[in-house]
This record gives sequence, C-alpha cells and structure tokens, in this order.
Amino acid sequence: MAAATLPPQQQQASTPVTPNSHVGFDTITSQIERKLLKRGFQFNVICVGQTGLGKSTLINTIFASHLIDSKGRLAPDAPTRSTTEIQTVSHVIQEDKVRLRLNIVDTPGYGDQVNNDKCWDPIVKYIKDQYSAYLRKELSAQRERYIQDTRIHCCLFFIQPSGHALKPIDIVVLRKLCAVVNVVPVIAKSDSMTLEERQEFKQRIREEFAFHRLNMFPYDDGEYNDEEAGINNQIKSLIPFAVVGSEKNISVNGKIVRGRQNRWGVINVEDETHCDFVALRNFLTRTHLQDLIETTSHIHYESFRAQQLNALKETTAASHSGSRPISPSADRELSRHSQRVTMNGY
Repeated sequence: MAAATLPPQQQQASTPVTPNSHVGFDTITSQIERKLLKRGFQFNVICVGQTGLGKSTLINTIFASHLIDSKGRLAPDAPTRSTTEIQTVSHVIQEDKVRLRLNIVDTPGYGDQVNNDKCWDPIVKYIKDQYSAYLRKELSAQRERYIQDTRIHCCLFFIQPSGHALKPIDIVVLRKLCAVVNVVPVIAKSDSMTLEERQEFKQRIREEFAFHRLNMFPYDDGEYNDEEAGINNQIKSLIPFAVVGSEKNISVNGKIVRGRQNRWGVINVEDETHCDFVALRNFLTRTHLQDLIETTSHIHYESFRAQQLNALKETTAASHSGSRPISPSADRELSRHSQRVTMNGY
C-alpha cells in the first residue's frame, strides 16, 4: 500500500521559509515580554513540616528579604512559638524590571498533637479550596480578564534532620500532598549532621520515596529537551535538598556572608560545600519557577477540574433520570388542559 502524500500546498506550508527581507514578526518575543512585565508574575508557595524546622527562616533566606516573622526563640530562655493556623502573607518583590507577587502560606506543624488522625486534612483542603476558587471564577458568566491565581505552585516539605528515616506520618502526608501539588522535599537544619551522615540520610530517603512511589518534582516529562533533562537529572541527584537558613550576616575572613556561627565554626549558607541552599534557590527561582507554575496549571489543576466537572455531570444526569417520564396519554391530557386554561383566560 502506497504511503499517503500531502497536497503541494501543505508540503510548502510545513517547510520553513526565510523571507527575502525583514518582516518584523521576530519581535513577538519582546512584545510578549513587555506585556508580561507590565502585568507581573505570581508565585505561590506553601510550607509544610513539623514545628521548629525553620520554615519561615528558610523562605526569608531564599528571597533575601524579611517576608515572614520567624517563630523561633529569640533567646534561650524565651518560650517556644509556633504557627497555630494556616496563614498567608503576600509581598511584591521587584528585581530589575520584573515584579513578582509572592504568596507564602505558612501551615501549623503537623504531628504535634496527641491525636494526629487526619492532621493533614486542613493543608490538603486549603490547596483544593484554591483550585475550587479558581474554577468558579473560570466558569462564571462574566469572568475577570485576568483571574487572580491563588493556586499553590510549590510545596516545600520540611524533613526533620533525624538521620534515621522518614516517620510514618511523613509518608502519609507526602502521599496526600503529591496527589494535589508539586512537592519539593528539603532536609531542614542540615548542619546538625555531618556530611557523611547527610549523604546516608539522603540516600535512605530517596529509597523510601521509590519504595512508597512518592513522585517528587521535577517529574519525568517527554517534552524536555536534552539540556532540560540534564538539569532535571542533576536536581534529582540532590533531592532532598539539605539546607540551612539564616538571616544573619556574619564576617568570614573579612567577607560578609549569610550564615550561622556555633562553637565548631561558621556555616555559610551560600557555600555549596556546606549545604544545598544555593541549588534550592536556583531551582526555585532561576530554572524551574515557570515550570512549577505550568505544571500546577496543566497537571494538578486539570486533574482537579476534570474530577469536579465529571462529578457535576454525573449529578446532573442522575437528577434528570430520577424524574418520571410522561406517558403519551398523560401528555395529551396535559395539552388539552393547557388549551382550556388559555381559552378561559385563567
């Protein structure tokens, strides 16, 4: 059987043609850039982890700004403070000409109570509520020109630096979160372990991720080119990121750096031999920020949207099938009654 051939018009259209002179449509990228710069960008992050792992401090360190008040103790004898409910903090950060509206969602530390049954429900419900709010705006008859996006693009999951393994409750929470949001795991306060202990802990956690089939971001996607796939493989070799957060500036050999100082020495958070902070910051802001936003929209939100619309369709079909069909004789009698009512003027 001979292979089908395209008509000459389609063959010509599929072949790139270089104009003889400059037309100007190559400026479309700068046109899009001007529009996007004028509108600005939005990025929503949720922090999940047990109390006392430095969630607020790490966020402030990543964006080099004081965005969230730390709940840590300011003095050794000060009482321990903690987040008791889900809190959202919004900031507009400008770097060069790019404005980024950053929404940071701080969650209560889970696993702190005596009864931790379904302690993850408020977090999962919050994430789904943002999808629901976006879906309602999207389906409204008179929707906004630009729908404000409050969908969570990234979940920073903080792991306790125990050096042993994930807790059973960690695995349950991760399984619930991976189904609805992009999860990026980080080992908090990694300076409490030696470099050897850190590598062993990382390997043990990666094995648990594989055993329990916990799919962390970035995902395997056939749309990535060779360069992007290479970057993702490098990122996966670092996951979970072993990080240290600090808002304090200290002097090291006459140079001011952000770090933590203890009796053993100084931890420079921006030294890649000390921790993975720089790799995490580059991953979140320089290489994968747009990918996190698009993955949320095209995968997690689309899955939620399909489930909601299918459920609505089934409910509508069930309500219609529940009504009693009118028989032909009853239909004729109803028509005669309607005619009598019209003639009598009732």
